[in-house]
Amino acid sequence: MPHNILIIDDDTMVSTSLELLLKRAGYGVKSVSRPAEAMPAIVEHRPSLVLLDMNFTIDTSGKDGMGLLKRILGQYPNLPIIQMTGWATVQLAVEGMKAGARDFIAKPWDNRELLNAVAIQLDKYPVWHDFLGVNTGAAVGAEQVNESNEPFAGIVGESSALLSVLEQAKRVAQTQASVLITGESGTGKELVAEAIHLASKRAAKPFVAVNLGGVPQGLFESELFGHKAGAFTDARSDRKGRFELAEGGTLFLDEIGDLDPAAQVKLLRVLQERQYERLGESKARKTNVRIVSATSRDLQSMVAAGTFREDLLYRINLIHLHLPPLRERPDDIVPLAEHFLAGAKKRYDRPKLELGREAKAWLRRQPFPGNIRQLQNLVERTAILAPATVVQVEDMDRGQTMASDKAFAPGGMTLEEMEVKMIKVALGRNGGEIAATARELGLTRAALYRRIEKHGIG
Repeated sequence: MPHNILIIDDDTMVSTSLELLLKRAGYGVKSVSRPAEAMPAIVEHRPSLVLLDMNFTIDTSGKDGMGLLKRILGQYPNLPIIQMTGWATVQLAVEGMKAGARDFIAKPWDNRELLNAVAIQLDKYPVWHDFLGVNTGAAVGAEQVNESNEPFAGIVGESSALLSVLEQAKRVAQTQASVLITGESGTGKELVAEAIHLASKRAAKPFVAVNLGGVPQGLFESELFGHKAGAFTDARSDRKGRFELAEGGTLFLDEIGDLDPAAQVKLLRVLQERQYERLGESKARKTNVRIVSATSRDLQSMVAAGTFREDLLYRINLIHLHLPPLRERPDDIVPLAEHFLAGAKKRYDRPKLELGREAKAWLRRQPFPGNIRQLQNLVERTAILAPATVVQVEDMDRGQTMASDKAFAPGGMTLEEMEVKMIKVALGRNGGEIAATARELGLTRAALYRRIEKHGIG
């Protein structure tokens, strides 16, 4: 049975040339031209390898390609991806490799070199079913994964509390209903939102996420609805808003509870009228997006206090999903830890690392106020610091406290040096985005900035 290769490139001439080359070499080939088509194509065609263009015409900076790379690897961490770009830079290549890409090829390519790179990766990662169990066997039981619910396979857990929510989410996904996902910070709300999108009839269209808590009050309309050149002092060119970028797909409004009253009114009007205007433009634009919102706040209490509009809550809350905190689903802690450890082993070249029995029991007893994000951060630190191949309780405890910059980790590195390494790895994995890196490390943006400045990290 030939290997299937998926090409993701918006240049039809490039895709056609690659298809011809790869088919002649005996591979099955499928091409898609837009990032939004990538995840559905992976589910349908089960490729053994992906050739990913990093520079789409809508964004030659590589940001869209990097975002798609991370999204694919977030759900299929073992799927080999080879980056391709006509805007080759060392920095983009390094960032992609840090994020988990297997190789990097610049356009125009040499046919022999490209085929050799493909063959090397397929030899290392030979068959689809090796990475179909997205979480390396530790995350979701075989009975929970099948083709009909594949978009949810990347969500790690086996507790009844989580599975109950996922069952509701799978049913809701097939409708057009607006969904509100609540839960403490770090419980995986965006992951569930994207899974709902991928399991819906809108899966071939964009999934666009915006953290409303990070949007300054004065930029809300520009961010959500876009603007025309000259609409305000710094508007040097036309800019598409998030509603326009998500057209036909799903718009994920994260931390909607952080919206100020004026922004709530503007958002409500768009949701009611299903149209909006760009700043500096009088023409109304119709919108066809599905709204999925999330918050760590108690919106009902905010309504009672007069800080959140009741009519807006009705608009976004047709279906309510609540993700329980990790302390209420202890059965998920060890599978999650093993899932994160599998990724850390590759990043830090520690293939034999594994969790000891006592360490697993210790993990289950922890409260994890930062939930999954805190657990991931702990596992990352422990993977760096553990001196032996079997992780013990003291290794976890050391990773949790990291109390003294004068303490030494394996290999003679100080904990301060380890902190620098972790920040650099996280920055690379998140394409240099401060907000995403801070969330991953369990820090505020201000705290991360202070550490970057303190350590002189570029």
